Amino acid sequence: MIYGVGIDIVKTQRMKEAMERWGERFLGRVFTESELAYSRARKQPHLSLSVRFAAKEALIKALGKGTPVRLTDIEVKSHESGRPSISVKGDLGAFFARESISCAHVSLSHEQDYGVACVVLEGRG
Repeated sequence: MIYGVGIDIVKTQRMKEAMERWGERFLGRVFTESELAYSRARKQPHLSLSVRFAAKEALIKALGKGTPVRLTDIEVKSHESGRPSISVKGDLGAFFARESISCAHVSLSHEQDYGVACVVLEGRG
C-alpha cells in the first residue's frame, strides 16, 4: 500500500553557495556524517549533497504536513550497485513504526544545474 509520494528538485548552485556561506554549521544540521563522507569523496560534493537534500525534502512531502522532522534523522545511502536507499531514525523512525511505514523507495538524479529526487513511502496494509 502506498502511504505517500514526494518529489523535490534543487538547483545545485544554491547548495554550493550554502556550503561556502555557512560551511560546517549548515552541513551538520542537514546531513549525517555518512552522507558528508560519501559526498566529500566525490569530485563535486555539492552535486551529491544536492540530491540528498532533495531526497530529504521529497520524503517530508510524502509524509504530508504536520509531521516535524529533523533532517539528520533521514539518511540517504548509496550502495555499491549505485542504488540509493533511505533509512530513518529518532522521532521519524518512531513515526514510521506508528504509521506502519515499512519502506521508503527513492530515486535520485543530478546533472550540473539540478538535482532531483522522488520518494515513495510504502505502508503495511
